[in-house]
Amino acid sequence: MNDELNVDIRPEYPVSWQAAALNGVLRGTMKPMSTILLRNTAGMAVASRLMCLGERVPGILPKHVSIVADRSGPCSGEWVRGGDDLDEGKAVLYFHGGAYFVCSPATHRPITWRLSMTARRPVFSLDYRQGPVHSLAESLSDALDAYRCLLDRGYRPADIILAGDSAGGHLTLATLLSLRDRDLPLPAAAVCLSPWTDLSTTRRRVGGWTDPMLPAGRVDWLARRWTDGLDCRDPLVSPVYGDFTGLPPLMIVTGSTELLRDEGRRVALSARQNGVPVTYEEWNRMPHVFAILADVLPEARLLFRHISRFLGAVGARSATSGVEAA
Repeated sequence: MNDELNVDIRPEYPVSWQAAALNGVLRGTMKPMSTILLRNTAGMAVASRLMCLGERVPGILPKHVSIVADRSGPCSGEWVRGGDDLDEGKAVLYFHGGAYFVCSPATHRPITWRLSMTARRPVFSLDYRQGPVHSLAESLSDALDAYRCLLDRGYRPADIILAGDSAGGHLTLATLLSLRDRDLPLPAAAVCLSPWTDLSTTRRRVGGWTDPMLPAGRVDWLARRWTDGLDCRDPLVSPVYGDFTGLPPLMIVTGSTELLRDEGRRVALSARQNGVPVTYEEWNRMPHVFAILADVLPEARLLFRHISRFLGAVGARSATSGVEAA
């Protein structure tokens, strides 16, 4: 069963006209805006306000999707259900991206409702603390508290999946490493979409020109800002330097031209060397976290079928392990 999980996949679907058009739009809007704004605290504040305005625009969700705010536990967030026939005894804990200073559970609903439908279980999308007011350690503390909250509510670790994109992918990996190092029970699997895994001083050379969305210099600037005063090679700061021994199966998804591609690939290779089954997928010419564009990108909708296959293989592996243990 590890053979089904431990694979490199480079989907050979032809690049859709929607993807080609979106890459051009992103290159002409998001990339120059990021280059201009991500230079100081004032620019970050402007970017954050712009994103907040976007959150207030009501998104179009299918009628079978429900969103329920939850502020009863130690951390706030929302439960996202992609249908009525879900297994309520299982859950996905989702960490949204946004470079640790923008976005929220609301901005990532195009991912979370589809992930709920794909995993056949509710998704708890965590509204964790972010910079510049809060630190990486506080974001990680919120993630760990949310996981413990699920356990306290009766969810078994084997019935929990962690998932996240970009900075949320970073938080996913840091959470797994922290849980293992604290001898806490681990979830069944984790899915990382375009994870940001290296916040060290290593300069990003691959994808600087080809990435239609992320400017390399600004990502490096943010990394320096968030790691000021920290050991940037600490695995909880830069998970790419971690020892992944003992972690559950991972799925890592990147785009072939994106800036963070090699960071995701390095995690996949390192985790495999530590005995972790890893499904690594590299999609041709897809932008950063293309799953969030599933409303318009056919490739993004196809990705959720691939996630379904991965989760099916995880479930089959767990069932086989249970039979062997018996």
